[in-house]
Amino acid sequence: MEELAEALGGGNSAEVIFQNAKSFMLKQSSASGLNLYDHLCQVLMKILDERPTDVVDIFEDISKTVKKEKFISSFDTVQEETQITPEVTLATTQKTLFEATDEEGAEAADDEVQIPLPNLMELAHYFEDAGVGLSREEMFRIYLGCKNLVDSHPLQIVRFWGKVLGTEKNYIVAEAEYREGEEEEEEEAGEEAEKEDEEKDDVGDEEGEDDAPPKSEWKPTPPVPKEDKGTGTNKKVYFVCNEPGDAWVKLPSATPQQIQIARQIKKYFSGKLDAPVTSFPPFPGTEMNYLRAQIARISAGTHISPLGFYQFDEEEEAEEEGEARDNFVINQDFEGLTTRELVDPSLGNWVHHVNHVLPQGRCTWFNPAQKSEEDFDDDEEDEDKEEPDEPEPEVGPPLLTPLSEDAEINGLPPWSVKISSKRVSQYAVACVSSNLWPGASAFGVEKKFENVYVGWGHKYSSECYSPPPTVAPMTEYASGPEVSEMDDPTVEEEAALRAAQQEAMEADAEAEGEEEDEEDD
Repeated sequence: MEELAEALGGGNSAEVIFQNAKSFMLKQSSASGLNLYDHLCQVLMKILDERPTDVVDIFEDISKTVKKEKFISSFDTVQEETQITPEVTLATTQKTLFEATDEEGAEAADDEVQIPLPNLMELAHYFEDAGVGLSREEMFRIYLGCKNLVDSHPLQIVRFWGKVLGTEKNYIVAEAEYREGEEEEEEEAGEEAEKEDEEKDDVGDEEGEDDAPPKSEWKPTPPVPKEDKGTGTNKKVYFVCNEPGDAWVKLPSATPQQIQIARQIKKYFSGKLDAPVTSFPPFPGTEMNYLRAQIARISAGTHISPLGFYQFDEEEEAEEEGEARDNFVINQDFEGLTTRELVDPSLGNWVHHVNHVLPQGRCTWFNPAQKSEEDFDDDEEDEDKEEPDEPEPEVGPPLLTPLSEDAEINGLPPWSVKISSKRVSQYAVACVSSNLWPGASAFGVEKKFENVYVGWGHKYSSECYSPPPTVAPMTEYASGPEVSEMDDPTVEEEAALRAAQQEAMEADAEAEGEEEDEEDD
């Protein structure tokens, strides 16, 4: 103690020593702004309040804890900052699916009300037995989403077509038919714009006929027109959304040009309908049109039904002898097929009930050489021209063709069949899966069947996809004297040419004068 007193205050009194020691401990740190005196007081107060055992062993830890407590915020900023995650957004959107409206409550009270929507949960049960499809939870949400589609559009028939996978988002596809006379008109902005451009060109030609340069008589081949609504590739209407609860978007009609290009490219979907389709050959449209073209191709190749479930109408059959039949009706006398018959490896008990898409991009062949009234008027003026050869019509397999007639894929059968359970076969379900379009499946049991597609929207290929090569560049025009460049003549050459021409003219005049004199003599 004496040594400490000497170090602090020399021979001063104890009070002076204490004051010197306290002032020393009250000096603030330049780094943290704290002082030793206050820190020791807080450490001692914490020890006296908590009275832990073996204080001397944990004194340093208590000192660190006291320092940490000084930097703890009085409020939690993480709790106050609300972050809206994609899961929360999706849950908020799908919350409306489970909220019943007053109209739905009235419909529930009336058991006789029929909605144009099959029992999707029952179909999901059969697909689950067959080992395909989606989970029950997702199927139930899709069912509620389809119900919203029925409530917002005048539809006669609605069914779950399938799910097309994408790199960013997926597409849920619903197949529908409008009630007769209530179909919404489709906007065809592209065709209207082309007509306006043609009208402007015609007006410009009439105004400047005198000064207009010569025009080429070559005319491009007119595009193959798309099939009318309710026929061929546009027989059904398709709606898509990314998640159940999102707004349904109606896809435009498919055109032959889009189907032809879709066969030549292989592009993954992004999940955005307005995304461009960058490919070669260039695709005429956005991802919305590409999706519609793929749906038409998948439906034509994979939608099947048990043999005898559909039949041709006898009246139409008598009227359309020799023509391809496009319509069929449900066979009311269909008694169903057993599971053993449906899983027959010959596949003779399953048939296609959607028209085959021809290489032209249509289900019914269109003659491109067919002439309109304007073409007939032009032909009267140009009678000397040779008419082109008539193209050979394209023919595909007729409706209700058995799967046994499908062609193999490099030795691989186009379809695979299986039974859901060999142990309990009396309650088993027959499942048929397409090897040509992986992801397309159908089940059949007694009088019930259904088709579904869950995949990437790509056709099977035994070889790796390779983009087609670009078109070879055109050859250069043959060089000749008529197109060869020449140097401009000099002033001297032009003067010599004029002098020679003048002399020739004078010689001609003299010769004519002499001839006249001889005639006079």
